Amino acid sequence: MKIGFVGLGAMGLPMAVNLAKAGHEVRGADLNELAVAALAKAGGHPAGDPADACVGCDALLLMVVNADQAEAVLFGAGAAETLPKGALVIASCTQAPARAKAMAGRLEKMGLKFLDAPVSGGAVGAETGSLTIMASGSADAFAAARPILDILGGNVYELGDEPGLGSMMKTVNQLMCGAHIAVAAEATQLAAKAGIDPALAQEVLMSGAAGSWMLGNRGPRMLQEEPAVTSAVDIFVKDLGLVLDAGKEARVGLPMAAAAMQMFLAASGLGLGKQDDSQVIRAYAAMNGVKLDP
Repeated sequence: MKIGFVGLGAMGLPMAVNLAKAGHEVRGADLNELAVAALAKAGGHPAGDPADACVGCDALLLMVVNADQAEAVLFGAGAAETLPKGALVIASCTQAPARAKAMAGRLEKMGLKFLDAPVSGGAVGAETGSLTIMASGSADAFAAARPILDILGGNVYELGDEPGLGSMMKTVNQLMCGAHIAVAAEATQLAAKAGIDPALAQEVLMSGAAGSWMLGNRGPRMLQEEPAVTSAVDIFVKDLGLVLDAGKEARVGLPMAAAAMQMFLAASGLGLGKQDDSQVIRAYAAMNGVKLDP
C-alpha cells in the first residue's frame, strides 16, 4: 500500500516508521528536515511537501496538531487535489467534531474517502504500535484504513459511521488526560510542601489505588527541570479549550476540565508553553511557594 504521511513529530515519526517496516511504501513530509531524514533512514521515502507526499498514494495520514494545520495541508498545500480519486484521508489530529464533519464533506465532494481517527497513547504507544485509535466514518473508509490501523493501534474502536464521533471521543479522552496530569501535579506539590520527598510520594501513590497511567508517565518528568517534550503545555491549552467548547455546545458543566485549564494557562503564562506538559506543576509551585528542584 502506498501511504502519504504528513506530520512526523514525536508520535508521527514512529508511526510512519512502523508502517514502512511493515512493508508499506510511506512518503513522509514535515517542516522538520531531520524528521524526514530519519524516516528515509528507516525505509520510508522523503517528500518535498505535502502534495509531493500524496502522489499516487492510496491513503494519506495526517498526524498534525489541529484542524487548521490539517486543512492547510489538504486544501492549501494541495494534498487533497493531488490524491487519486477514491483515495483515503485519515485525520488523526485533535479537532472539534464540527471541523471533522466539515472536512469529511469537502473531501467527499472531491471523490475522496475520509476517516476521523484521532489517537491516544503518546510517543510510547506510537513506537510500540499500541495506540488507542478512536475512529468514525463509512464502512468503505474503515475497510480501506484497516491495513494501516491494525499496524498502528493495539485498540481500534469503530465509533460509528458519522465523522466527528471519533473527534468527540478524543475530546472526552483529553478531558481525562488533562485533569489527570493537573491533579498528579497538585498531589506531588502538596507532598513536597509537607516535607515529603516528591519522588517517594509518587512511588507510594503508584503502589496503591491513587495510581494512574498519567501519574506513572508524567510524574517523574514533573521532577526534572527540563524534561524531553513529548506533549507540550500549550497542547493541553488547546485541547482543554476544545473540551470546554464541547461542554458549552452540549450545555454540560465541566468543572474539573475548567480547573485543569486554568493551571495549564497559568503554566503557559509563566513562559512554559513549549515545555513538556508535566511542567504544569511549575504553576502550582509558583502559586504555593513549593520548591521542587533539589
